[in-house]
Parts: sequence; C-alpha cells; structure tokens
Amino acid sequence: MRRLLWFRRDLRMEDNPLLAHAGEVLPLFIFDPHLLSALSPHDRRVSFIFESLIHLKAQLHHHGLDVALFYGNPTDVVAWLLTQGTFDEVVASGDYDPYSIQRDTHISHLLPFNALHDTYLLDPNEVLKKDGTPYLVFTPFYNQVKKIFSPDHIAPSSPSKQTLIPFDYGVIHQIHDTHETLLPLALASIGFIPQALPLLSLHEKLNRFREKIAHYSHDREIMALEATSDLGVDLRFGRLSIRALMRWLVERKKEGIETEPFFRQLIFREFYAMLLYHFPHLVDTNFRYSFRGIPNEAYFEAFCTAQTGVPMVDAGIRELLASGEMHNRVRMICASFFTKNLLLPWQWGEAFFARHLLDYDTASNVLSWQWSAGTGIDPQPYFRIFNPYTQTVKFDKEGRYITRHLPQLTHVPPKLFSDETALTQYRWGAYPPPIVNHKESAQKALAYYKTSLSQ
Repeated sequence: MRRLLWFRRDLRMEDNPLLAHAGEVLPLFIFDPHLLSALSPHDRRVSFIFESLIHLKAQLHHHGLDVALFYGNPTDVVAWLLTQGTFDEVVASGDYDPYSIQRDTHISHLLPFNALHDTYLLDPNEVLKKDGTPYLVFTPFYNQVKKIFSPDHIAPSSPSKQTLIPFDYGVIHQIHDTHETLLPLALASIGFIPQALPLLSLHEKLNRFREKIAHYSHDREIMALEATSDLGVDLRFGRLSIRALMRWLVERKKEGIETEPFFRQLIFREFYAMLLYHFPHLVDTNFRYSFRGIPNEAYFEAFCTAQTGVPMVDAGIRELLASGEMHNRVRMICASFFTKNLLLPWQWGEAFFARHLLDYDTASNVLSWQWSAGTGIDPQPYFRIFNPYTQTVKFDKEGRYITRHLPQLTHVPPKLFSDETALTQYRWGAYPPPIVNHKESAQKALAYYKTSLSQ
C-alpha cells in the first residue's frame, strides 16, 4: 500500500505507530495557517516544532526515511498530493479537540483516514460509566482507570519495513488551493523568527526527574524547587510517547519509588481530553451556570503585563512571558485571581495562556480555566476562591520564586509578599499596589454569582 504518514503530535521515531505501517510511505508534517495565523512571529512553540522536525528528519535519514514539510490548509495539501500520485490512505494519530475532529473529517472525504490511538493513553470512549456516559468527576474516573490499566496500554509500537516514496524533502511546500510554491527549509519561510530554546534531550530530562520523583508529591507544590517533570511540552508535541513515559514510571515503581502522585497527574490529562471529546462546546462555553464575567480592559491589561500588584500573580505572568512556562500551582492561583478577584471572563484568560504557554493543550487549558471559574465539570460550586496571599505563605514563604521572576523586589522582606496591607501602603520603586483588595473583590464575586444564579 501507498500511504501518507501525517506527523502531528508525535514528533519522534521511538514508539511511533505511524512507523508500524509497512509499504510505500510519504511522511509529512503540515504547518497549518489556521493555527499559526494568531501567533506572534516570535512564538516559541513554532520554533520548538521546527527544531523537533529537523531532529526527526535526521533520525529518519538513518532508516532510509524522511519527512516532507508543508505550509497550507491540510485539506488543500492532501488534495494537491492526490494530483501528484495515488495513495491508499492517510495515517495519523487521532486528536480530539473540535477543530482537529472537523479537519480530519474533511480529509476523510478525500482519502480513507486511518486514525491511530497515540496521543493519549486511553481512548476517549474507553473509560465510561456503566450507563455509557462520561464520568464528570475525576476520582471515580481515576479509580476506574486503575482497575482496567494493563500492560497492553503501554506496549511499545514496533517499526515495520517501509519504503520512502521519492519526493522533494529538502524544502517547504507551500500549498494554496491547487498551487505549489517551493520555500527554503527555514522557519522564516513561514513567517516566524527562530527563538532560543533550552532543548534538553529526553534522556537528560528523565534523569533529572528521576532524582526528584520520590519527593514529587510534596515538592511539586513548592514552585521554587522546580520539582516537576518538565515534560509537558514533550508530551504535548509527542517528542515523548505517553506509553514510554508510563513504562519509565513502571521501572521507577519496581525500584520502590512512590509513583502514583505523578501517575495521577497524567490521568488528569486523560480526563480532560476525554471530557472535551464528549463535550466539544466546552472549548468556549460554560458547562454549568451562566456566568460571563465582567469585561474590564484595564484589569486585563494589568494582568497580562504583570502589573496587578500581587507578587505571586505577577511573578507567574513574568515567568510565562519570559519562558512560555508557568508552574502548575501558579497557574491555578493566577486563574482564580483572574476569574474571581478581577471577575474577568475566563475565555480571555484561556486565550492569553493559549498565546504564551509552550505546552499549551486545548483540553487541559480549557478545563482548568473552567475549574477556576467555577463553570466547568466539577462537583465543587462556584465559591472556590484562592487567596493569593495565603497561597504565597504555603508555597513560597521565602519569596524565592517571586524574586526570581520579579528581581526588582529582591530587597523586600519576603514576609511582605503575603501582607496585602503592606503592599497597599508602601511603594517599592515602580512596582504598583494591588489593583483590588482580596476580601472585597472576593465578596463582590460571590455577590455577582448569587445574583446571576437568581436571574
């Protein structure tokens, strides 16, 4: 058979089911203008993807293979390829957000579409309640996952004998409608400026995490310790297979290391992907309640420029803007402050994170923001509100994380980072006072929600 092997969220050779399909193959990756048009020319993710593709091309060369790069609407690309030769099917890993499902459906009208299960550990219909409906609460979902989890879920994919179809693999093929333009094999060809990225090898990352995982349950919440896996972007773009990571966890468990806290976080990723698959409207619509937030451009600008006057929030935004990363605990603190203290629409915050997070994943980001806003699939009602000052005391008491990202506050006694009164009364250079009072703004939020519910 002659196949198009469409790399997407699986930019690797190891444990890649795309490479298990024998026959004549034309591997490809498509830079989709629909996804790229909203991004800054300096977007780090595009640099990450491009560098990963160059690395993938080098790996494939050792096995007599390659990957062709395209820039254009995926439907146009496949339609154009069908004018260049005959293909029996297109093979790609399934993706479950609404745009991806619609895109793949359009492609399937041109060529048989063989959707592989690779991006996640579980099929979105694999773990359902007895009545066939999706779980809406994580703990029962998690318990059921543990019951059915087996070695088959993490079995590696074995490569098959593949013959590369002759093609020009040394350029970027820009396709518009039925027209092809050949572009140099460079990021600038698609309008992006290369960004310097700390691209550690997976071996280095896993070795670092191996030293941390025994204390992961406690240390992961202390943002200054940098005790998380640092593998989010690798899972997001498939530089690392979720199955390979699970096999790595099994080996750590055999060594007597407690791995369940990290396993649980990985299953949260599965839970959110499953929910967005079954409830695609969640991408921009509340699951429960009619809360819409109160648009306020001044508050939004202060949040996005790290000028809220709340050190923990501003440090998180500084980290995000500078690196494309943000500690998970800080993400929750920032999202709660955004939706509850500032009463801004959660969709604004989700879109802001989407523009900057290196490991941005639609399902995880959308469901997390709805969790913070109190509008999502969650048994807890709307009145959960994080106090950024008590969170600072719990998770950054010495101010190490805050001063790392707000160096202008290095001379400030750390105890003042959680003292709202002091932050309001004293000035430290150009750093602003808090734009809202926590207690007052939280009470305002609760009143707003109660009024909305009664209408």
